[in-house]
Amino acid sequence: MQAPILQNNRVKLTLLDLSNYWHLTAIAQQPNLVQFSPSKIDTPEDLKDYVQHAVNSYYQKTAIPFIIFDKLSNTYAGCTRFGLINWHNKVLHIGWTWIGTEFQGTGLNKNMKFLMLQYAFENLNFEKVEFRIDERNIKSRKAVEKLGAKLEGILRKDTLMLDGFKRNTCCYGILVEEWPELKNTVFKDY
Repeated sequence: MQAPILQNNRVKLTLLDLSNYWHLTAIAQQPNLVQFSPSKIDTPEDLKDYVQHAVNSYYQKTAIPFIIFDKLSNTYAGCTRFGLINWHNKVLHIGWTWIGTEFQGTGLNKNMKFLMLQYAFENLNFEKVEFRIDERNIKSRKAVEKLGAKLEGILRKDTLMLDGFKRNTCCYGILVEEWPELKNTVFKDY
């Protein structure tokens, strides 16, 4: 599987792997960056393990992890991923996204989500894109709702967090037939 390079005037997404993840070391140490995730990334060893897991999933053809380069500030901003790729059912998830606090609220996330949705629907010809978000993560939930994703349900106490808490996970989705309208309204300037 060949990883695409997705880019526009604002952002460039390339394959995240063990040769480039070190660009994210300082960002990964920011407090509460992945507070609503079951992942640990705040030490160099934890970050390397996180990336190794993503790379393994890439070779198993169940994920495509990306490192995010912000063209506006000319620096690396974080990472994101196509994951839980189901090639047979034409469904994948966009997630495992974290960007440094200085990039949040700048439009970077919307730019990269546009590129990822466009690629999933128009190049991979997938029929559905899903997002799974901790019920408590209101900021991320509002962000995917602004993209046009619809809440499909809540999985109760389905994910064990690092502190032992069992979170509820909100499941959002966008269908391929919804994409043209979203592309012409939500993403009309991209």
